[in-house]
Amino acid sequence: MPAAASVPVSTQPCCSRGELPTLRRVTENAPMAARIDTTRPHTARIWNYWTGGKDNYPVDREVGDQIRTLHPGIGDYALADRKFLGRAVRHLAGKAGIRQFLDIGTGLPSADNTHQVAQSVAPDARIVYVDNDPLVLVHARALLTGTAEGSTDYLDADLRDIDTILAQAARTLDFSEPVALMLLGVVIFVEDDEESYGVVRRLMDALPSGSHLVLSHTITSPAMPDVDAAVAFWNEHGTPRLTQRTPEQVERYFDGLELLPPGVVSCNRWRPDAAESPLTPEEVAMYGGVGRKA
Repeated sequence: MPAAASVPVSTQPCCSRGELPTLRRVTENAPMAARIDTTRPHTARIWNYWTGGKDNYPVDREVGDQIRTLHPGIGDYALADRKFLGRAVRHLAGKAGIRQFLDIGTGLPSADNTHQVAQSVAPDARIVYVDNDPLVLVHARALLTGTAEGSTDYLDADLRDIDTILAQAARTLDFSEPVALMLLGVVIFVEDDEESYGVVRRLMDALPSGSHLVLSHTITSPAMPDVDAAVAFWNEHGTPRLTQRTPEQVERYFDGLELLPPGVVSCNRWRPDAAESPLTPEEVAMYGGVGRKA
């Protein structure tokens, strides 16, 4: 299950190069309170609960606990996904020299968000977040805090609104230079396989050579039947619906890209920090990888 429930973007007039963008006023959108349903559990809020956050409601905690009963390790792979993000962004902002990040389906703010990790390595990094969850929009100002040298913007849009995303992100990002496309736990919400692969392909096609794809996805595996049971429970009681895919299907998102070692693996096994985990980490049902566009 993913960090954010759907895919997102909001518009904000951006600055000229070198200036910090003005914080987009959340009130420019439809009233956020009217869009937040506190009577139904939501993935972004449950994910927030599992990772120790406080931006959730009793219904989210209740269902989150029920899912954890079905799959006790769910909190572990929520944390594994977050740490995967950090390691991938540090590599891209560091050794790969990437200075632009397009993070779609960012979810609720927590520790070590993309802009915090990237700008800790490269203060001049520019980040655009995209999400359409109303509670995330309420927290937009927290996401829009970056370094004076760099820039951080937020868009309110759905993952499938590719033209909108690219047009609005171009106010902050320079699409003639490499961009890291971050899709962590978000394509799981696109049920149709071909549509899901097509969305990723269209986004990567719009990015120049040297760009990277960072993607994570909940898997289905005969070795992890409790994960299937937890997802089935969610799809019966929560929203939006989740679609699991096999590790081989997840790898297909990287077709045409150069997969960085170790390939598509359990998130906590993607270049783990030896100081954190001297032994091979236990496999979790969240798989991820990083690919480079030639």
